[in-house]
Amino acid sequence: MTLDKARELLAIQVDFGSGYNRNSAKLILAEVQKEHGQGAVDQLIRELNLEEAFHFKPGTTF
Repeated sequence: MTLDKARELLAIQVDFGSGYNRNSAKLILAEVQKEHGQGAVDQLIRELNLEEAFHFKPGTTF
């Protein structure tokens, strides 16, 4: 998965904002982590404000 696609999918999950979407966001971040590493995950968390939306913190392993 490209980072642009992950960004797009995560933005959709944030817009919906339910517990189910939190789980979907975790799966997306796990895929990003596997393919692009922790730095990319942390960047997406900060960029999309996922700490506020889903309480994900930079440095979290998915």
